[in-house]
Amino acid sequence: MISNHQFNLLVFLKNQEAKVTQREIAKGLDLSLGKVNHLVTEAERLGWINSNYSLTEKGIAELEPYRVQNAIIMAAGMSTRFAPLSYESPKGLLVVKGERLIERQICQLREAGIDKITVIVGYMKEMMFYLADKFGVDIVVNEDYYRYNNCSSLMLVREQLGNTYICSSDNYFTENPFEEYVYRGYYATVFANGETDEYCVEKETNGFISEVTVGGKNTWCMLGHVYFDREFSKKFVRILENEFQHAAFKEQLWEEYYYRHLDELKLEARHYSADVIKEFDSLADLREFDEQYLMHTNSKILLNICKILSVTPAEITHIKPIKDGLTNTSFRFECKGESYVYRHPGKGTEEYINRLSEAASMRVAAELGIDPTFVAMDENEGWKISKFIENARLLDYENEEDVDKAIDFISRLHRSGKTTPYELRFEKDLEEFKEKLQKRNRFEFEDKEILEELVRQVIQYLHKDPVEFVLCHGDCYSPNFLVDEEGNMSLIDWEYSGMGDAASDIGCFLCCTDYSLDEAKEFINKYFEKNPSVGTQQHFLGMVGLVSYYWFLWALFQESNGKRIGEYLYKWYRHTKMYCTEALRMYQGEKTR
Repeated sequence: MISNHQFNLLVFLKNQEAKVTQREIAKGLDLSLGKVNHLVTEAERLGWINSNYSLTEKGIAELEPYRVQNAIIMAAGMSTRFAPLSYESPKGLLVVKGERLIERQICQLREAGIDKITVIVGYMKEMMFYLADKFGVDIVVNEDYYRYNNCSSLMLVREQLGNTYICSSDNYFTENPFEEYVYRGYYATVFANGETDEYCVEKETNGFISEVTVGGKNTWCMLGHVYFDREFSKKFVRILENEFQHAAFKEQLWEEYYYRHLDELKLEARHYSADVIKEFDSLADLREFDEQYLMHTNSKILLNICKILSVTPAEITHIKPIKDGLTNTSFRFECKGESYVYRHPGKGTEEYINRLSEAASMRVAAELGIDPTFVAMDENEGWKISKFIENARLLDYENEEDVDKAIDFISRLHRSGKTTPYELRFEKDLEEFKEKLQKRNRFEFEDKEILEELVRQVIQYLHKDPVEFVLCHGDCYSPNFLVDEEGNMSLIDWEYSGMGDAASDIGCFLCCTDYSLDEAKEFINKYFEKNPSVGTQQHFLGMVGLVSYYWFLWALFQESNGKRIGEYLYKWYRHTKMYCTEALRMYQGEKTR
């Protein structure tokens, strides 16, 4: 293996079009004239260069093990932090200073002599397909982009890893950082002034990264491209193949694989100026770098906001994604001193949400004062603008005052006499969810038949009960009851609303709590402001069981779409059994008396 100085000398001389002097070499390599004299003399002795300081065939052969073979551009993720532009197209397709990010990067790789380029796509993948014909790159589709992290992308191309650049499609390089030959593996680093939540590094005297921490202050952080040399790739692939078999590791970034094995996986920290490597984490970052985004944008979302609020794009500021919510993607923004939320419909929601019904119900809710946050909604496309409630908290199921207010809201809605042309479809949607889950092989679990039989029997009894349809919210659980600092409550998110059985709203509220059966019965009593008949109580408990099963299947469907539902999945499973069993006990007990 040649030394680093020898490598740099050969690369420098290979790139010269005319004869150079030792003084010019010293200046180009930032070495002393004496050191250069020694390197040149040795290179001539070894037959790597001739007397004119031009590389011989032997010299070119010495460089060959260091030639970059290929590049992998990671472009599969959604980049949710870059709301709202990333909701409409992959971030790599953003036009920055007249060039698409990924196109600029491909061109820079080509300028460095790197022709074999693979782009890994996932989110809105079809929008990236044109790159194959336009630039001759290879396209690899990562179908797991929404469920696993970027390690799943590297798994797909692991056989291509050798002397390889690993790039992110959303980086912008003001200067071309790519080279035809690279001495050893490295991760690009940029100095972070102040606090940062990036991966921060410490390095040894030999330049290799010795420690990686998440977050830091006034330090070098990993940002931009990475270069794997052959030795690194060989070791990394072995670790990746071994650990990726385990579910927990599939959700990690490849960088986490790397820093768990720092003792074995060696990368140099190569420092760059923050003026050279740009990574835009938000629209505000992009606006600071490219002023065209202040007044001119192709974002339909921003144009929607401008139209409704009668503002310009420049007046839409402080955009921040909101991670709460199990169905949709939303972001908060400020405009003319007011805070708002823009709701962007989630993937696949058109399969089970009637936006016409949602819009009709929200207008009623605003009229009744139940949802004062409503500003506007497009009932065809599904987007919505609402007022943001500052420092709001969620309803506390154990707070009696909160629960009483929630009951009042639900009762006011049910007894308002307001109607819409749309109906709740719990049972129909239940069957549709089953069909979708069966197609995705997600409708198999040990006691499926037991749950199915419990629900089937409950439905038979429910069909015999007299029911008067009223306007229902359809999703009455804690995150949809917001309480402001003065204690005022709002009931938001009307996606599942429509005309239906009042018991379905009570069922939704109870199926999301940790109430015991006795506490659930007491809640039902409060709703009626008196003790209801046994027939009414068993009907309401049966609906809790049915609604629990609906949300259980809904949760399985969401998880099949890559959404993480968490503890609710088990809660709804458990409540399906608990409430259906109790309802059947009451139904069958009443029948035999």
